[in-house]
This record gives sequence, C-alpha cells and structure tokens, in this order.
Amino acid sequence: MYAVLSSGGKQYRVEAGTTLMLERLDGEPGVAGAQVTFDRVLLIGDGDDVTIGTPTVAGASVSATVLGEALGPKLVIFKFKQKVKYRRRTGHRQHMTRVRIDAINPTAAKKPAAKAVAEADEAPVETVAKKAAPKAAPKAAAPKAAPKVARPRAKKAASPAEPVAEKPAAEKPAAKKPAARRTAKPKAEE
Repeated sequence: MYAVLSSGGKQYRVEAGTTLMLERLDGEPGVAGAQVTFDRVLLIGDGDDVTIGTPTVAGASVSATVLGEALGPKLVIFKFKQKVKYRRRTGHRQHMTRVRIDAINPTAAKKPAAKAVAEADEAPVETVAKKAAPKAAPKAAAPKAAPKVARPRAKKAASPAEPVAEKPAAEKPAAKKPAARRTAKPKAEE
C-alpha cells in the first residue's frame, strides 16, 4: 500500500517503513520520537484499488515518527555583473525534518462511501422521483436556439435624397510653443 501526501508545498509518495526528508515541521515535532499525522493525503493505492482525492482523500491520514532534524544540501547563490568587478557569493541550507512512515490509514476514507450507498437504498422511491421531475421539466420547456451562421453583410447604399450628417472631427489641442530663450541684455551705460 502506498500514499501520496502533501507537506511543505511538495508531494511525496510514501509506503510504510520508508524514511523521508521533509521541510521543517512547525511546532515541537522536531524532537526525535514524536508522533506526526499527515492529513493532506492526495491519493491512496492498494494494488489495483486506487483512491484519488478531490483534492484530498476524506478521512485518510498517514502516521509517522520524527527521527530528527537536519540541514538540507547547500545552495550557492552567486551574483555577478559584467565589467564592473561585482561578485557576491552567499549560501543557504534549508532546515529539514527526517521522518519514518509508520502506517497509512485509509479506513476512514471508505466508510463515508459505504454510508452514502446505504442511505440511498433506504430513501423512498417517491422522494427521488419528485426531486428529479422538477429538474427535467424546465429543460423540456426551454426550446433550444438554432446555431447562428455567419453571413456576409450587405453594403448599404446612401440615399441621395437625404444628406448624411458627418461628425465634426475631434479638435486636437494646440501644440505648446517652445519656451523663449533668455539672452543676456547688454547693460546700459550711464
């Protein structure tokens, strides 16, 4: 049996007994030996029987044990600009949590489906027919419109008896005059 779970914005395919490096988990689960439950299970597969969630499988969970915390691989950030001798080198290591998957719990996912089938069998036939009849009637009452076909437009001929009023052209704002250049005035002699 396997499951696909979502944690830290990433998806992981897990099986019982596998170890996994995840993004650092919030809270106190960083302590070794702590139990963690992942509720965001996207898919559960058991041989040919596959349950896909929309977006998650309802009631399914994956239980795991925290093994410890570690740092991820070093990422090198190198900034460089040509021709100006600009170089900056920095690094980063993401905090990770190491977990071991203990069990995949799909049982809660199958119970709601069984309840829905049982309730559908117990419902009286008359109520189902009453609910279905009003929905079918509006569809029959509304006629379907014929699809529109694109046709070429006919050119309209202007009648000579009636002159067509033309729109006046929009006036453009007057262009600004360039500023006058100031020149030094000669000083008057006294």
